[in-house]
Amino acid sequence: MKGPFPVVYSNGVKSYHKEAKVKGPGVITGRSGTIGNLTYVESDYWPHNTALWVTDFKGNFPKYVFYALQYLKLSRFDAGSGVPTLNRNDVHKQKILVPPLPEQKEIVILLSLWDIAIEKTERLIAATKLRHIALSSKFLSKKHHMAPLNICVKLVVREAARPDKPYWALGIRSHGKGTFRRFIDNPGAVAMDTLYRVRHDDLIVNITFAWEGAIALVDRSDEDCLVSHRFPTFEIDRNTALPEYLRHVIVQKQFIRNLGLISPGGAGRNRVLNKKDFLNLKIALPEIGEQKRIGYILNTSLHEISLLRSKLDLLKKQKNGLMQKLLTGEWRVKTAGEVS
Repeated sequence: MKGPFPVVYSNGVKSYHKEAKVKGPGVITGRSGTIGNLTYVESDYWPHNTALWVTDFKGNFPKYVFYALQYLKLSRFDAGSGVPTLNRNDVHKQKILVPPLPEQKEIVILLSLWDIAIEKTERLIAATKLRHIALSSKFLSKKHHMAPLNICVKLVVREAARPDKPYWALGIRSHGKGTFRRFIDNPGAVAMDTLYRVRHDDLIVNITFAWEGAIALVDRSDEDCLVSHRFPTFEIDRNTALPEYLRHVIVQKQFIRNLGLISPGGAGRNRVLNKKDFLNLKIALPEIGEQKRIGYILNTSLHEISLLRSKLDLLKKQKNGLMQKLLTGEWRVKTAGEVS
């Protein structure tokens, strides 16, 4: 039954209960399953049976204890052979800085400022992602002319003999997350004698994991990387489709679902894409001017998300730096009662 008291699992607050089992404030972490995450709550709460929590703060400022444990990186105390498990006895042996209460409070105030900024940025990223999804749905819907992929892309084969020197191979991440490069330092260990060269803005797909969204456009930095026969490559006819438009089409949930429908089942996760059916998949294909406008809007939206992620990374690095200084005593914080 829902209520006002948070139920704290090993990875945070996931629900609420009408009763509380422990008086707040509380510091909670995972006992098994997910370990290393720490949750701080001000209110009374209900700890889940996968969690451990502080039962006695020994007179210290509770949120200071939260930050001190966060700095310890509890995930390194994993004692499990299969399921990650936290051994509290290992944690109890660790030594931490315990400054006077007024200084603990000042440290908490400083670190909380960064936590607030991090939380606001995370919320903004989530909201911006939702807006991007809404924009994509609006601009890539079936209200536009629908046409098969073979109208705008064609299979291209650029054979290349297996190099006798180290080279870069290209792979594709699942879930529409783009390409990645692998450095092959021992070409002799590669079983295939024939590889294939890719070019900037090629449409490339992994035929065994297409159903999982392993499809992408080749970045400029990936020009001339090599792939195997499992990665058919397609050139885009810029008279009918623009790469900056197609890169958004191919990561849409419906498009990836369609890839699954034309990838018959096989052993394990390997389901081989039917290349003929792939070229017959229909996509929204407005005229070139509209594609350019849509591509610009969606690229701008993605760029905003990227900037926010960079900001989030910077805030987290700054907080980690502060924790390193403040929680080791390298920097001491003056309190209201101290004089210079």
